[in-house]
Amino acid sequence: MKSKRNVLTNRFAATENRSRTNSVRECARARTRGLPVVILCLLALCALPSANRAQVPVYEVTPVESTIKFDVESSVPIKGTFEKWNASLKLSSTDVRSAVLDIEIQADSVDTGSRMKNNKLKSKDFFNAKDSPMITFKSTKVAQTGPNTFDLEGEFTIRGVTKTETLTVTDNGKGTTSGSIAGTMAFDRKDYGMNSNIPFIKIANRVEVNVSLKWKRVSGPPPVFQQ
Repeated sequence: MKSKRNVLTNRFAATENRSRTNSVRECARARTRGLPVVILCLLALCALPSANRAQVPVYEVTPVESTIKFDVESSVPIKGTFEKWNASLKLSSTDVRSAVLDIEIQADSVDTGSRMKNNKLKSKDFFNAKDSPMITFKSTKVAQTGPNTFDLEGEFTIRGVTKTETLTVTDNGKGTTSGSIAGTMAFDRKDYGMNSNIPFIKIANRVEVNVSLKWKRVSGPPPVFQQ
């Protein structure tokens, strides 16, 4: 009788152990099945833009309505434009001082209205367009000097020589979705190795560059100006 009781007790214990083991396995399966769903939810949340993440203004420059010109004092007027160039205006925050203006000009697109002057300016004595095809300016620092005026300090490169110059600009269109930037930069041509003159023409050392860039804010909020 005692032996039968022991057998029944052992069977009950084995059944209970199997039940516990199965319960643990079912819980593990449930946790495992739920895990991918949790991961997917977390990935989806990470992929969505944060509501607190501030948008930045996004601009486009319209070349058709924009111009880049230059002027140098001389015994015979030397003024011209560049026909081929690209410009971009990018901000990393809503602070207007985070703006970066990047201009790339094809040196051989210079047009003074005179073939002789054009060829001379493209030559090694001046732009050296063959060996240094691009004239560039990239702003590195923005200082607001008035309600809508700025000094853009940046790296100016011509003939393969890079120096720091300042482009002084006025932003026309503050707070709107379209407007223009009018800017002037002056530099000494001899600082960049342009020491020659054009035959029979006396040229000053100071060269003035004038930019007029039509812009459009295509997305994002307007930038915040200093008061």
